[in-house]
Amino acid sequence: MREDLGSAQVTVSFDESKCDQVFASLDQCHLPGAAVGIAIRGSPVYRKGFGLANMELPVILSPTIRMRIASISKHIVSLAYLLLCEEGRAGIDDPVCRYFPELNHVTHEVTLRQLMGNMGGLHDAFEISWLFSGTSQSVTSEQLLALYRRLDEINAPPGTAWIYNNGGFLILSTAIERISGLSLEEFLRRRVFDPVGMYSTALRRWDTDFIPNSAASHRLSVSGSFEKSNSFGTAWSGEGGVVSTVNDMLCWLAHMDSPKVGNSDTWRMLRTSQTLANGTSTGYGLGLITGRYRGVHTVFHPGGGLGCSAQMIKVPAVGLDIVVMVNREDIHAMMLADQLLDACLDGLEPVHKTRATALASGVFRSPTTQRVIQLFDTGGQQIVSVDGLDLVVEPDERGVLWPIGMWRYYKQGVTLMGDRERPASVSLSDFGNLDVFERQEVLRSADVSSIAGHYRSDSTGSRVSIELGPDGPRLVTAGPFGSTAYWLECLSEGTWRARCPRVDYLGGVLSFDRDCDRGSSGFRFFSSLQRMRGLRFQRAT
Repeated sequence: MREDLGSAQVTVSFDESKCDQVFASLDQCHLPGAAVGIAIRGSPVYRKGFGLANMELPVILSPTIRMRIASISKHIVSLAYLLLCEEGRAGIDDPVCRYFPELNHVTHEVTLRQLMGNMGGLHDAFEISWLFSGTSQSVTSEQLLALYRRLDEINAPPGTAWIYNNGGFLILSTAIERISGLSLEEFLRRRVFDPVGMYSTALRRWDTDFIPNSAASHRLSVSGSFEKSNSFGTAWSGEGGVVSTVNDMLCWLAHMDSPKVGNSDTWRMLRTSQTLANGTSTGYGLGLITGRYRGVHTVFHPGGGLGCSAQMIKVPAVGLDIVVMVNREDIHAMMLADQLLDACLDGLEPVHKTRATALASGVFRSPTTQRVIQLFDTGGQQIVSVDGLDLVVEPDERGVLWPIGMWRYYKQGVTLMGDRERPASVSLSDFGNLDVFERQEVLRSADVSSIAGHYRSDSTGSRVSIELGPDGPRLVTAGPFGSTAYWLECLSEGTWRARCPRVDYLGGVLSFDRDCDRGSSGFRFFSSLQRMRGLRFQRAT
């Protein structure tokens, strides 16, 4: 388990030309791009925009244009709840049932702290909507919250696993509204944004309304061209609904060092990494992540949506603040921010050079949890795919494979057992929770007839059909709010991977029952974003 957060002896060496070079490919006026801000000890030294704010208008992005910060919103709404705790109107360890007695009993003992730390163990209402209803429907916060009335399955007991969950922050956001008697928009404006001086920052639930001075998000179409994005078709609240500007976010990053809003105990709790029941520190506080980049300690949180991404990162040792906001799908703000760290810091640890080793391949399935791991390589890089989430990995000094790049804060280490290129089994340490996966025989051809038919998930109100389409096997879903379809690829006997043709990171792995003489009686669905761990579908008669 990697838990070294010590800082290298770094210094700031700001060079405007080096920062410009990071964005050279975006410095144009016919495609969307990015807005960026850098501050040292609270003083802005770099604020620029590159590319169009909207492909329909000749307006270049700037530090004053509103853009989505997506999941960076999470620590802001966590702060909002903690303000109520400061006043004695709420408690950080209050159970969900205190504010939501109408929700299913599986939610009742989950605490608000666990929701803010992504340790509640609940399924994600947003992902249920996206996976089974598609992303073109308009689904309200009230409709999403209502899913928790009937959803009687969980990913894990509260406090035992770290599983990212937008739905937990929806519950938190609604709790703030019920306690305060104000809409979340109004509460954040009065209690957070205005006192800090962030007058261009707001909660924006939909991208279909009109807000002045706002950039558009641009997703990639099937043909590879840009099109307008509707941000998954779900209303946003505190899990990802804040829009802001580079100027306001630099103001916010400076405020974090000497807060006017929230006392010292509140900010300590926001930054303090939570600990699982197994004793593992998650690296995740209450909407904030603590980590290490090339030897230097960082505090950050990324955000992403359809056609946009953002990254907010602090290097406390040298007072360096960076914010990057992107309004196109094919470039990620977190990777641009990493390049800015490289450009602005002297004394970073050398870039890790992977030892020349053979790359592993194979499909593996856990007999205990039914989760699935794939090993393969892309362009000479080792990929570990856990439940359909493809992670670029590198070995540590013991040979354990860990995620790098934008997923480096995921504490998922894979150990290969047996032959390096063709291991007999692999073990996964998932935030300290161990699981062993056995090698599966990869099928050269697959017959979809044994799994074809109709299945249902009563807890989510979803139905799916598996059929042989004109382009091969496919999964067609009918969820609570709409429908969508996936391509199916057989990985091994009883395991299939679902891929969404419209949103490449939606999908997952179907793990079918194996104790049935005539076809499959059901399967468990593991989502590729790892926010759904084995949702059960049973064959419909």
